[in-house]
Amino acid sequence: MDNSSGVGVLDKAALVLGALESGPATLAGLVAATGLARPTAHRLAVALEHHRLVARDMQGRFILGPRLAELAAAAGEDRLLATAGPVLTHLRDVTGESAQLYRRQGDMRICVAAAERLSGLRDTVPVGSTLPMKAGSAAQVLLAWEEPERLHRGLQGARFTATALSGVRRRGWAQSIGEREPGVASVSAPVRGPSNRVVAAVS
Repeated sequence: MDNSSGVGVLDKAALVLGALESGPATLAGLVAATGLARPTAHRLAVALEHHRLVARDMQGRFILGPRLAELAAAAGEDRLLATAGPVLTHLRDVTGESAQLYRRQGDMRICVAAAERLSGLRDTVPVGSTLPMKAGSAAQVLLAWEEPERLHRGLQGARFTATALSGVRRRGWAQSIGEREPGVASVSAPVRGPSNRVVAAVS
């Protein structure tokens, strides 16, 4: 199948984004995955980063950027986001607290949908915000059901322990009190896809 559109720079940018679909990549990793020359891969990745289509994780590796989630939501093609809106609004109305939906991107988690509380103190997390995977109940949920190797790697420098994640798996939900930010508490639960894999966390 010919993947060329006839617009070379666009085809190459698509190669970079496609390579990042499987997870974080160093520049060398992008070069290996795309077959692009190192200067070309770097130039494209930095340009895509400027437009928030690509971002960096805590190790400086390239990851898919928050703008992609925003575009998916605007296109209305993401069934999870389409379903999340009414659910988050209901959660907010029932609890009186803000509600968010997070997805993991490499060593970060991104807020892909939110319903902010209507009054009182707000801990605002706008859609598109990226937060580290090292603290918070959503981070615990997104990490708890990972494969052992990724789980072990994710625990390095985290403010929670393997024992805490074992408790999350046993209970089916996570809590955080002052873990990400003093005075902020949260409760999160997993959102599972058709294969029962955890695809997001609702907080």
